[in-house]
Amino acid sequence: MGRNYKIGVIKGDGIGPEIIDEAMKVLDALSANMGFNLEYNEMLMGGAAIDATGVPLPDETIQGVKKCDAVLFGAIGGPKWDNVERHLRPESGLLALRKEMGTFANLRPAMVYDELVNASTLKADVVRGVDIMVVRELTGGIYFGQPRELLKDRAYNTMVYTREEVKRIAHVAFEIAMKRDKRICSVDKANVLEVSQFWRETVIEVAKEYPEVELTHMYVDNAAMQLIRNPKQFDVILTGNIFGDILSDAASMLSGSIGLLPSASTGKGVGLYEPIHGSAPDIAGQGIANPLATISSASMMLRYALNESEAADKIDDAIKKSLAKGYRTGDLGAYDAVEICSCSEIGDIIAKYVSQ
Repeated sequence: MGRNYKIGVIKGDGIGPEIIDEAMKVLDALSANMGFNLEYNEMLMGGAAIDATGVPLPDETIQGVKKCDAVLFGAIGGPKWDNVERHLRPESGLLALRKEMGTFANLRPAMVYDELVNASTLKADVVRGVDIMVVRELTGGIYFGQPRELLKDRAYNTMVYTREEVKRIAHVAFEIAMKRDKRICSVDKANVLEVSQFWRETVIEVAKEYPEVELTHMYVDNAAMQLIRNPKQFDVILTGNIFGDILSDAASMLSGSIGLLPSASTGKGVGLYEPIHGSAPDIAGQGIANPLATISSASMMLRYALNESEAADKIDDAIKKSLAKGYRTGDLGAYDAVEICSCSEIGDIIAKYVSQ
């Protein structure tokens, strides 16, 4: 009997429905040959939810997500909803959903495809072969620490981490490293911040449970420089909320195209898998969006939520094969394109390859 998974699908706004449709097309082609079945449950969030229900995150979506094994999400937002009250903006729905799902770990891979090395602003020999996973703690640190206050002549924030918060994000990073090259660089500022000293000590404690993984440490300022100087030295980068916010954005630009990069927010229960780009309302409905980041997000979902690593590998290999043969959407047309394809054509190509 085949394995059955319940997948929540939130297409969202703008190009969201287009790119999600292509990811589902690939997943369906793949599951037919890999011995598992995906049951989709489509739900509303963002602008589409506002139009249908008056709120960006309906209770039906919250309850539906909790019954799923994973959630595949497109993108939300657009000028149509820019002038509504802040708590009713599409983005408020996403923040509320992440809170409801308890997602404390943000996974942001940065991989450079050989065929697109010239798309990066860095030299080809610097970025060729880059394959990094940034594991960012998402719900603690200075963004959420108390007390915090803005006064007339001064302002302050508090950077706080508990032992449990550090241990749980460290476990996520070590488990991921075990599926990769078994190397982790933990990034902190332990030379000047007590909270970073605490972070480092706790990560070292967790590392004892993973003797196969090589653990190193780096100060955040040096890590920022090293990402540009020699990004290939990194495999998994583990870091806190504010440092991860900065470093994951820097790492994402190594590939040269935001249309290629997936992400995942995981934690206590159901994970959320999504491309890092926005809803691009200016090109919605034109069939020219790049679905590769969303298809890659589906691969991450298979790997990290469903433990279907072989299936995830087939998607990753299919993407590489399509790029090697010169298939490009318009955003990548300047880089050795043999054929410029529509959003759905790229989905067809990837689906064909994963079926072989």
